[in-house]
Amino acid sequence: MESDTPPHATTVLARPMGERALIWGGFPLVGAVLGWLLPIVADWAVSLPWFPFQGPLELAAGLPAPAATVGGLILGVATGVVLALVSESEYTTVTVDDNKVTLRNDTATRTVERADVTAVFRDGAALVLLGPDTGELARQGGDMPAQERLRAAFRRHGYPWRDDGDPHAEHYQRWVEDLPDLSASAHALLKARARALEREDRSDAEQLRSELAGLGVVLRDREGKQFWRPAPPDSR
Repeated sequence: MESDTPPHATTVLARPMGERALIWGGFPLVGAVLGWLLPIVADWAVSLPWFPFQGPLELAAGLPAPAATVGGLILGVATGVVLALVSESEYTTVTVDDNKVTLRNDTATRTVERADVTAVFRDGAALVLLGPDTGELARQGGDMPAQERLRAAFRRHGYPWRDDGDPHAEHYQRWVEDLPDLSASAHALLKARARALEREDRSDAEQLRSELAGLGVVLRDREGKQFWRPAPPDSR
């Protein structure tokens, strides 16, 4: 029997226009100010032998005043534009409807069916969606909509949003080498991921997280340390 409840319109949580205006206006403006100050800072810094980048600073300090000022302004604005582009590319737009949720940024797009979701919550800065076998269907960190917007959107479309966080939080334990509860393969991947975290290689760390999920290991990171709990293999 079909439900008489009408479907809700799709909710798209993109970056607010005010925030975008602040980024595209603020970053270049701050860059311009810093670029304008560059000749003054360079003159001061070259007098300090211990200050790094003495070569480039001496070059900047030796430029004629008009050229140094114009060059600094152009460099500052260009740097601000690049930072704004990076910020835009890393922002995750969350699209929610009654049947699915899509997480999209410039590097990846992930879609999760509503029927598979048993819990939605924030874990630190990350948005997490769990499946019926307690495995993670998605874990998206980085820049994204505020928690209040996420909560309202997921609840509007009938998703099980949890303000109290991970319902399985008590099952996590810190990973240390040679734990008997983990297989040799899981330990090898966790060691490799620990090295990736040390060198701040997010891409490699996320790939290894996916491989561990296939072995039935769900991860969360706290202050550079890995905590894990079991889930059925191949839960993703």
